[in-house]
Amino acid sequence: MSAALDEFCGSVFWNASYLNRSDADLPVCFQQTVLVWIPLVFLWILGPWQILPMCKSRDKKSSVTKLYIIKQVLTTLLMLTAVAELVLTVVEGAEQDPLPAVQYTNPSLYIATWLLVLLIHDARRFCLRRDSGILFCFWTLSLLCGVLTFQSLLRRALQVPISDVPRFVLFFISYGLQLLLFLVSGFSDIAPETKEIKKKVRVPRGSGLWISLPHSMVFKGYRKPLEIEDVWELKAKDKTQSIYAVFEKNMKTAVRKAQAELEKRKRKKRRREGDLDHVNNISKAQSQDILVLEKQPKKKKGDKGDSGSQKDYPRGWLIKTLCKTFWQNLLLSVLFKVVHDVIVFVSPQLLKLLIAFVSDEESFTWQGYMYAILLFLSALIQSLCLQQYFSLCFQLGIQVRASLIAAIYKKSLTMSGATRKESTVGETVNLMSADAQRFMDMANFVHQLWSSPLQIILSIVFLWGELGPSVLAGLAVMVLLIPINAFLVAKSKTIQVRNMKNKDERMKIMSEILNGIKILKLFAWEPSFEKRVNEIRARELKNLLNFSYLQSVSVFVFTCAPFLVSLASFAVYVLVDENNILDAEKAFTAISLFNVLRFPMAMLPMVLSSLVQTNVSTVRLERYLGGEDLDTSAIHHSPIEGSAVRFSEATFAWEQDGDAAIRDGACGQGHAAGGGCAQADALMRQLFLSLSFQGSLAYVPQQAWIQNATLKDNILFGSELDETRYQQVIKACALLPDLELLPAGDQTEIGEKGINLSGGQKQRVSLARAVYSNADIYVLDDPLSAVDAHVGKYLFKHVLGPKGLLKNKTRILVTHSISFLPQVDNIVVMVAGAVTEQGSYGTLLANRGAFAQFLNLYGRQEKDASEKNTTGTGNKMGLCVCLGDMKNLALSGSDANGGSHEPYPAYGNLTNSWKKAQKEPLKNVKGQKLIEKEAVETGKVKFSMYLRYLRAVGLWYSFWVAMGYVGQYVAFVGTNLWLSAWTDDAQRYLNETYPLEQRDLRIGVFGALGVSQALFLLFATILSAYGATRASRVMHQQLLSNILRVPMSFYDTTPTGRIVNRFAKDIFTIDETIPMSFRSWLSCLMGIISTLLMITLATPFFALIIIPLGIFYYFVLRFYVSTSRQLRRLDSVTRSPIYSHFGETVSGLSVIRAYGHQARFLKQNEITMDINQKSVYSWIISNRWLAIRLEFVGSLVVFFSALLAVISKGTLEGGIVGLSVSSALNVTQTLNWLVRTSSELETNIVAVERVHEYTKVKNEAPWVTEKRPPRGWPSKGEIRFVDYKVRYRPELELVLQGITCNIGSTEKVGVVGRTGAGKSSLTNCLFRVLEAAGGMILIDEVDITTIGLHDLRRNLTIIPQDPVLFTGTLRMNLDPFDQYTDEEVWKALELAHLKTFVQDLPGRLLYVVSEGGENLSVGQRQLVCLARALLRKAKILILDEATAAVDLETDHLIQTTIRSEFADCTVLTIAHRLHTIMDSDRVMVLQAGRIVEFDSPEELLRKPGVFSMMAKDAGITNTETTTL
Repeated sequence: MSAALDEFCGSVFWNASYLNRSDADLPVCFQQTVLVWIPLVFLWILGPWQILPMCKSRDKKSSVTKLYIIKQVLTTLLMLTAVAELVLTVVEGAEQDPLPAVQYTNPSLYIATWLLVLLIHDARRFCLRRDSGILFCFWTLSLLCGVLTFQSLLRRALQVPISDVPRFVLFFISYGLQLLLFLVSGFSDIAPETKEIKKKVRVPRGSGLWISLPHSMVFKGYRKPLEIEDVWELKAKDKTQSIYAVFEKNMKTAVRKAQAELEKRKRKKRRREGDLDHVNNISKAQSQDILVLEKQPKKKKGDKGDSGSQKDYPRGWLIKTLCKTFWQNLLLSVLFKVVHDVIVFVSPQLLKLLIAFVSDEESFTWQGYMYAILLFLSALIQSLCLQQYFSLCFQLGIQVRASLIAAIYKKSLTMSGATRKESTVGETVNLMSADAQRFMDMANFVHQLWSSPLQIILSIVFLWGELGPSVLAGLAVMVLLIPINAFLVAKSKTIQVRNMKNKDERMKIMSEILNGIKILKLFAWEPSFEKRVNEIRARELKNLLNFSYLQSVSVFVFTCAPFLVSLASFAVYVLVDENNILDAEKAFTAISLFNVLRFPMAMLPMVLSSLVQTNVSTVRLERYLGGEDLDTSAIHHSPIEGSAVRFSEATFAWEQDGDAAIRDGACGQGHAAGGGCAQADALMRQLFLSLSFQGSLAYVPQQAWIQNATLKDNILFGSELDETRYQQVIKACALLPDLELLPAGDQTEIGEKGINLSGGQKQRVSLARAVYSNADIYVLDDPLSAVDAHVGKYLFKHVLGPKGLLKNKTRILVTHSISFLPQVDNIVVMVAGAVTEQGSYGTLLANRGAFAQFLNLYGRQEKDASEKNTTGTGNKMGLCVCLGDMKNLALSGSDANGGSHEPYPAYGNLTNSWKKAQKEPLKNVKGQKLIEKEAVETGKVKFSMYLRYLRAVGLWYSFWVAMGYVGQYVAFVGTNLWLSAWTDDAQRYLNETYPLEQRDLRIGVFGALGVSQALFLLFATILSAYGATRASRVMHQQLLSNILRVPMSFYDTTPTGRIVNRFAKDIFTIDETIPMSFRSWLSCLMGIISTLLMITLATPFFALIIIPLGIFYYFVLRFYVSTSRQLRRLDSVTRSPIYSHFGETVSGLSVIRAYGHQARFLKQNEITMDINQKSVYSWIISNRWLAIRLEFVGSLVVFFSALLAVISKGTLEGGIVGLSVSSALNVTQTLNWLVRTSSELETNIVAVERVHEYTKVKNEAPWVTEKRPPRGWPSKGEIRFVDYKVRYRPELELVLQGITCNIGSTEKVGVVGRTGAGKSSLTNCLFRVLEAAGGMILIDEVDITTIGLHDLRRNLTIIPQDPVLFTGTLRMNLDPFDQYTDEEVWKALELAHLKTFVQDLPGRLLYVVSEGGENLSVGQRQLVCLARALLRKAKILILDEATAAVDLETDHLIQTTIRSEFADCTVLTIAHRLHTIMDSDRVMVLQAGRIVEFDSPEELLRKPGVFSMMAKDAGITNTETTTL
């Protein structure tokens, strides 16, 4: 081979003697062949692929840019130099003897290559990104290989005159042009027309990436806080839709296979069971019985895909699907990781050579420089590979997450009732947030599963080479530390689990406090609840402290580990054999190998535990995604003769094989038929039957489902806007008055679950949505139950009835209300799930069946109202009513949630004023956004926040913690310097025996320094644990006490979720994350300082290099942190809509399916996902941007420490060089970590800022003031309003506009008025929930603003509209302060008609009430509230329509008790139903915040006015008709 090359070049190809001299050089032939061919081979292998776009692309080329022209001109010049060289050779060859072949081949090769480059440049014009990564790498390689020829030619030119001037000149011209091309290709080349797209599209890896791409974003992020608009759009292939399409295709095939396997397993199992019987030889009959017995419990659950531990499900398909979908990414990352792992082990070997070079007098200087350059290059390649690998892993992670979330979302839209029943909304959201997230985290480290063992094995192999068997001692220490760590982890895990319970309990109480805050304030119960929360918090902090102590022990062990390992190895090595002398090469190579070993040893257990968690998630996801889908085969959309909907032999159940909810509902006459809620539901979803209907469906569920969008979007529900129709619908659904009340009309944003609408309004919006959809068949599940009687009447008349908007549609109405029955065409009566009778109203009455009896029983109340309407029902288009089970009928329509309880004013003027309002341009009205957007903190975190946190920790604590860390690193530097001195002994005692006492001293001091290092750390961490717990206590205490003291208006404008978040997420961050971040930040900082110190000690000139490197590092840090912090914030802000949209979808599933809007919701989910994906993508890329620059700084530190060691060769010992370079090799990672921890600390300290924000909210008036009211106040209970004005918030209008009135002692006053008249505001004023804007209220001649809030509120009693109960004992709910004796409590219960009920309860007074009082009925809860009032027995009682939500019987009980027990009290009743206040002494009628009438009910009925109008609408003619 060599001889052939010698002939090819006409000179020697290789001769080792060229290198064994001080002016070493490579042979000319080697330079002309190998160095030229390496880059060319690279380009010719990979280059042709770059021309493909030319052949494939159908797009037209993008336009020519300046950069493109420059590149093409430079390449053409390069080609000309090659042509010139070839011409020169040909001419010379013709004149004299033929020249060696290489002179002909090289220029020819270059001509072909430059042609290829020209073509590549042109082909890239078809692409969006025109730079070529391949060319960038080619220029880099070509320049690196050319450097050697470059220096060789220069040196020769300086020594002797140049022999071949033309070729010499051509080489340098060509090298210069290549250098220019390298620089030019560093800039991103973007055509003007693609600039717009590029702004949007994320442009991943490639040449431009390292230099310009993320720059634009990072600079923008530095200049101003990034918004979501500034983030690049995703490329089409990275969008959720395209990722999911591939995933779904693979998933379907995999699930099919898995289901086939499942069937096989089931068959086998059945066969096994059959065989068992055979073997046991039981008689056939018996065996049959046993089979039945065994199978029955399973049968109950449904056939397959059903959970329950014993249930089988299709398994083992998910991981396969993921691998199949993302195999390219996996393969590429394996490639990068392998290269990285191999290069990791090159550095210790180079370090060994470098130390040998410094210790050896004879070695040539150029070797040292070569080692320094190689160290730099290996560090650089290592960091590039690692960053590419990380980038791929993170991309894999978010793509896996995206495809899983999309799959879960799609599944939730299609799954069957049985599958749906298995998982609650919360669990499904968990699948999305927790389990998909777990897969994402796992994807980042999945390659560690093979890479860690590989690194561990390689390290051991190399170490064995250095220290021989002594390595085993070090390894033994490592292995011994594993169980210790495992024990600590297990112990801290139990503490964590315990603490999670405390946390949950605290959060449960907190959310209850926030949900029932109004009750707490009205009853002045805050101190009692504050005490409860603080008790739980104290337990939590105690556990937290123990956890932190454990953590500090574990940190202590972890810090000891590297040093113990090296101590054990070196000590054993020296002690085993006295000829073993520890020299610098061995010691520092071993130490850098131990450092490499630390990472995989730490990672492996983490990855394994993460794998276990992912396994759990896999099971959950496979079970959910493999569950069965909805079976739509039972429902036919075929035309039916004479009917719109037909049920034939239909039996309905909520799940297959479950108990039938409705049996044999066979009917199909006239135009429609129906049956009960279940039947309405059957039309919507998953009941198993045969059912045919024709046309489209609209569905109004019993509980209205409202989306978090504007009111208008809720009604349009994805349809096109048709203005006239829209106006018609709004008017018919009685929404106009509500639009007047809402701040921005139909543009008002409705909160989650329709939080800012009353029950009646929600129901009307839900109805409007159905009416607007213009379907053929309407299924209405009791839509009138949530609205007032008169509103119901209005809706029936304008929408549902014979003259309503839907008069030409088929309507199936389920109702409990009797008053509309005379106007419907067909009634189907259902009892206990079967149809008992059907026919028209008249027919059923004549039949004298159950229906007729029922009417006689309950009809009286509604008679007056319906009598007038029975005449002439007009055209009878199919309206069929199904009455539910008879027992529910007592709960006849009243607006349970306090909707609009008023007769509608004349419509004309309203419509006009609203239309006028609509015509005005939409400017943002105050209050249009109910919930202001949560402030996303922007910009740098203020330094004062760090100080605030340190103050909470205690400044002395902080100081001593810092000192502990300083001590640790002083000891660390000491240990290393001592080791370096120890290794120099090898030179000192070169040919003598090593003194034993010297050896023992070296080992002893080395050990002592190491232990002291760990002890300092232990001291620091234990102190910091104590300080951090103290800070947690202080901050939580401040937050809690302030939150309980803020006024009600704060809670109206702040969603509870936001406050809960402060107590959950932010307090968690302060408890656990910030202390960790602070500690790692300190330790990284000290680590870097100590490393730089050691290098400077070795080579003092290094100090000069630190300064420019430090400045560069600082700028990169500042740039990056601001961008990264903002992108992280964007990520969390864009992530929550994914979950809330999902939660909303699951809760409104039946509605979405009924309207057939699944595709629209899927699309919406994809859009929401992509917005989140793009902020995560950008975050990943900006992270890589940073890492590459930082690792470059690290590589420079390595390079300069090696270079300076080479320069000052004669003056240094091997030990100190080893110390300096091995420290430098370690610094790269630490530099990276410092930035990470800085940005993490900055991100986390935001929690302090957020908590602080809520400790500064303005408080309400003090609870107790200097001036206390007299004892026994109020003794009379007289109330005087003097020109009283009030508004809800400073920017809003007055709600009460100067009210003046007197209410005498023991007087009973009813307060009535339409919605928004100010009835409830009146109660709020009495309790000073709202503070006066003018005027005053006197109770027994005491101005209520002069006394403390608790003094006032403890002396008034209210029975609120919503009965709120708290988790805890029944007794705690009645008397949280334990002020009353048990006898008094029982007495109150007896008066509230609850005594017998409570006596039967387990635990009686100590019976535990569940969250929100779920385990008591609404009526019982209301009675508990009554018992509360009876127990307090204040002189003034306020009833806020306490009976709106209870049935007639409970209502009667409450009224009677109040009349008897509160006879000697002043009672104010805020009534929504006029019946309740007809026996009051006086009635106050409010309108628009003023008193318009105030007199006895008889008087008011007599004269025409607002009250008599309302009474007439409610069917009350005189005060006697109020029998309940």
